[in-house]
Amino acid sequence: MNDETTNAGPAPAPSPGEASTRPRQMTLNMGPQHPSTHGVLRLELQLDGETIVGCRPDIGYLHTGIEKQCEALTYHQAVTLTDRVDYLAPLSNNLCYCLAVEKLLGLEIPPRAQWMRVLLVELTRLNSHLVWLGTHAIDIGAMSVFLYCFREREEILRIFEMFSGQRMMTSYIRVGGLALDAPRGWRQRVKRFIDVFPSRVDEYESLLTNNPIWIARTKGVGSLPVEDMLDLGVTGPMLRAAGVKWDIRKSEPYSSYDQFDFEVPTRTGNDVYSRYLVRVEEMRQSARIIQQALEGMPEGPYRADAPHVVLPDREKMKTQMESLIYHFKIVTEGFRVPEGEVYQAIESPRGEVGYYIVSDGTAKPYRAHIRGPSFGNLQAVPKMVEGTLIADVIASLGSMDFVLGDTDR
Repeated sequence: MNDETTNAGPAPAPSPGEASTRPRQMTLNMGPQHPSTHGVLRLELQLDGETIVGCRPDIGYLHTGIEKQCEALTYHQAVTLTDRVDYLAPLSNNLCYCLAVEKLLGLEIPPRAQWMRVLLVELTRLNSHLVWLGTHAIDIGAMSVFLYCFREREEILRIFEMFSGQRMMTSYIRVGGLALDAPRGWRQRVKRFIDVFPSRVDEYESLLTNNPIWIARTKGVGSLPVEDMLDLGVTGPMLRAAGVKWDIRKSEPYSSYDQFDFEVPTRTGNDVYSRYLVRVEEMRQSARIIQQALEGMPEGPYRADAPHVVLPDREKMKTQMESLIYHFKIVTEGFRVPEGEVYQAIESPRGEVGYYIVSDGTAKPYRAHIRGPSFGNLQAVPKMVEGTLIADVIASLGSMDFVLGDTDR
């Protein structure tokens, strides 16, 4: 056998010692521009083939400094910042912030304002869950569901625009009540939507719930022990899909939620599929709450009788000097809040959102800290994806329904 023939032959097999020293793992960056991270999230994945052996989330790409900005604005002006914390549930953040400031002020909110807040926040929950379901489905390959969900979401955004003039960053819930009274024809518009919506949810379920591909991609994927969830601060539908029946609307009612009849959906599967079922049922329950709010909406004022805090009607400003003075003072100087500190939590579409406000007696918050549910939930990513495949990371991330603005603040 000549040299040419020898060189063309197969390479000699490595010895056992050589094979063991060869690196088998690789590092893969997923994001911050990957569409399935639903925002600027970077995951540093350690792979052994296609199996995840390590994961490190890297956040901070969307840091806005909203908490620090609150210290430079009056309590009234800071409402606009809360819209931008979680841009898929702006009214939920409006409500939580206003409830915290109202605690410090000792304000009593009229029943009509409280019920209207509930109606709008539940519409916000539907809006958020529709975006979640549509994008989660398209991640896994279900295109039609995405189109259907955004069809209903568009109608909700039009309702928000009818109330406030804005589709998303409404700033409609204000300290003391609402920015404006409900517009003419709002009942008919909301009723027309909510009467049809349950049948739309039936459509989503007919496409997904018993779909064998959907089940194969979601059942048994993204599990995490309940003890770890509690230690990491996971809240919301993720926790309820693991069998923990915790919903602040029931456990610590606010804004008249104790007057509404609804159920807290739970599942015990503790996987991507169970989180899907919980959120779908939550949409049905939100529709039920909105229906009750429509039927039982109290009469009366839409904001508190507190002229030193609440901006007066524009018509009164034209005829009453006192109203004009109050308006000028609130807009230019703000209103003073008694010294103290308060923490207020509510149930947002993603879980527990909390606002911690410290007042030093001036017209601006001394300190504002936001407990975003997305931040707590994202801490579960490493444990949730370890040992799964790359494709399962997409399904697990989608089931968390995080918002990076809520994470970075």
